[in-house]
Amino acid sequence: MSTPLASRTLQDLGPVAQLRAGHLPRRLVQMTVGLVCYGVSLGLMVGGAVGLAPWDVLHSGIATHVPLTLGQVLILASFVVLLAWIPLRERPGLATLANPFVLGLSADATIALVGQVDGLLDRVALMVGGVLLCGFASALYIGAQLGRGPRDGLMTGLARRTGLSLRLVRTGLEVAVVLGGLALGGIVGVGTLLYALAIGPLTQAMLPLFTVDLRAPRAVVPGASAPGRDDG
Repeated sequence: MSTPLASRTLQDLGPVAQLRAGHLPRRLVQMTVGLVCYGVSLGLMVGGAVGLAPWDVLHSGIATHVPLTLGQVLILASFVVLLAWIPLRERPGLATLANPFVLGLSADATIALVGQVDGLLDRVALMVGGVLLCGFASALYIGAQLGRGPRDGLMTGLARRTGLSLRLVRTGLEVAVVLGGLALGGIVGVGTLLYALAIGPLTQAMLPLFTVDLRAPRAVVPGASAPGRDDG
């Protein structure tokens, strides 16, 4: 019997427990598809050129000063962020390590494929499509329950350590990286605002659909019939 969507919950598991929690093949595929879609969504927003996601404002600003692509900057910045996990005692997972590489490579591939788009309507469509795809992708990879991404872990770790709400910590982080990226020449625009306002509600709405239920199965009493089986 399938688990009702409303009763599916995210669990705070260590890396070994994540791998032992069941449904691993499905979760690995879901995580990978989610991370690839996430990277594609970032590339679409770059193609739209009407504002990037907050962290990508910073990445794009850094990329203007170094001989690296946006995806390569994203990968390197992710591992710098992971250093902050050490004092916060965040627990990594498979998705934590896969996140930088899959996002960075798929973002660069999408940027190369999309190229420069000139028409305003086309650019707005890419931006809106990127935000919608990012919400879908976030629900996919988070719902796989194989660990948080570097930036998500920084947010949850700071919230736990400071006692502040996740919303307040996230807002503070995103304002800080947008200001830093803006100072470096990053791409800020209406897409940045749309992303900030929409990504949370989009992810929250879709997350129950993709959260894999990891609750332990009901114990079978010796001598009892298996559910759904007729031993007559």
